[in-house]
Amino acid sequence: MTVNQAAWVPKDVNVDLPSAARVYDYLLGGAHNFAADRAVGERVLQVLPHGRQVAISNRSFLRRAVRCLVEQGITQFLDLGSGIPTAGNVHEIAPSARVLYVDHDEVAVAHSELLLADDPDAIMLAADLTRPDAVLDAPVTREFLDFDQPIGLLMVAVMHFVPDESDPAGIVAAYRDTLPAGSFVALSHLTADHQPEAMDGVVEAMRNSRDPMYFRAYDDVAPMLAGLDLIDPGLVSAPSWRPDAGVREPGPEGVYAGVGRKPFE
Repeated sequence: MTVNQAAWVPKDVNVDLPSAARVYDYLLGGAHNFAADRAVGERVLQVLPHGRQVAISNRSFLRRAVRCLVEQGITQFLDLGSGIPTAGNVHEIAPSARVLYVDHDEVAVAHSELLLADDPDAIMLAADLTRPDAVLDAPVTREFLDFDQPIGLLMVAVMHFVPDESDPAGIVAAYRDTLPAGSFVALSHLTADHQPEAMDGVVEAMRNSRDPMYFRAYDDVAPMLAGLDLIDPGLVSAPSWRPDAGVREPGPEGVYAGVGRKPFE
């Protein structure tokens, strides 16, 4: 299908500067990416030939986590770094829930707004997730989400774009502390623990993009879920997080994933 760029590409977007959201879209087989994004995606695949499977595995974790939270009674979601809409968005997985998507990529925002224009239960907020106050105190956030009821916070494949000096664990904690008790946090994070050389190559491929990456070891990811009661099976490789019965989840190890619940006082 030919994509009409005029309908979804903001005029001020620098199409020559690769973006993580658009590279991820390319790896997932999407059409909302530019030549610069595809070039980076190909470099990623050169050093990590199964990169598409890793991306699919992470996307599959999102699907299973959302379904799990719906089963736990969650009816509203805050999806941080939601990226470019592809098949299997949160509002499609949980059609009876309210979903607030958040991203700062102009293409992700523009296309999401088009996609969600006629859906009163799913909206897009253009904001930087590394500024929790800008997200949590935004009028649309307070109007759309009910902070007297549990919320499902999704931080799927986003924190590995946050450098250490920005205190990624502190950012997660700021959101966690604002959520009402009984809320859940679902988080996934790329790691080089299992394939250090290949993952170092991915970091190098993304170095000159607008979103450089910072892969972390298990002991650096685990603190991001501090203060939460992890549900089984804890923080594990993404394909091992509650795989569907009889379904072999795609993708080798490379992503840690976990879901935790904010305890009641």
